[in-house]
Amino acid sequence: MGNDYKQAATYPSEEQYDRWEAQCEKLGMRSMSEFMEAMVEAGLKKFDTSNVEPDETNRELREQRNELKGELDRARERIGDLEEAVYNSERREVKEYVAENPGATYDEIIQHLVETVPARVTTHLDEMEGDDLRVEDEQYYLRDEIAQDFGEA
Repeated sequence: MGNDYKQAATYPSEEQYDRWEAQCEKLGMRSMSEFMEAMVEAGLKKFDTSNVEPDETNRELREQRNELKGELDRARERIGDLEEAVYNSERREVKEYVAENPGATYDEIIQHLVETVPARVTTHLDEMEGDDLRVEDEQYYLRDEIAQDFGEA
């Protein structure tokens, strides 16, 4: 080497070095120095660092985060409302039965719930139709955007 060259060094992790070495061999280069020099030059040609701007500003990222948090809060509220409706529906049914049948046994309450399930299911399906379910030829399906949450579609 003459006076026209200078030494530059880098200290990659073992994993990085192994990856670079494999790529160096794949490209048929004579040495790691040749590989690193070629990669630095390729990187310089690909990017003009004076014009590199972030994809999104901090303000834009905050706005996106706030929008997503709002969507999450609304979804959680909706889920809470639905869970409460189901829970209260079942509790209400038990309370009404016991009020009409003081001294009812556990087995009688269970039997009543079994016998009245169809009416409660109809109420739940009516509430879910359109939001979560679609009906085709009297058959229920999850709406496409809901099915994605369950890995279907």
